[in-house]
Amino acid sequence: MTLPQIHPDHPASCHCGAVQFTVTLAPEGLATARRCDCSFCRRRGAIAVTAPLDGVKILTGLDKLTLYQFGTNTAQHHFCAVCGIYIYHRRRSNPNELGVNVACLEGLNPRDLGDVEWNDGVNHPSDA
Repeated sequence: MTLPQIHPDHPASCHCGAVQFTVTLAPEGLATARRCDCSFCRRRGAIAVTAPLDGVKILTGLDKLTLYQFGTNTAQHHFCAVCGIYIYHRRRSNPNELGVNVACLEGLNPRDLGDVEWNDGVNHPSDA
């Protein structure tokens, strides 16, 4: 299966469409796809790809975003307050990056990525 071309300012949205945004991924694009097994991410179940801090631009629905933080409060998880879909998060592993929900990217089905690497979030270095 050939993956779609993810270009700068690629369109994306939550499930209900209340939050419309664009994404500019890191230069490695979809190759940055990964999952995490920390207590939160393994329940959320989403595949995230890397974007720079300015890589997500909210076009509509900024007032519909809600923030969830826990533990060290380093990671900032943003969700649509209407449909509950995870949109993106500021990473705990690297607070200078965002992780963006692949399933929000227009024209991409996460299953088309095949096997996706898992990061060990259970044994995070910040917890040592």
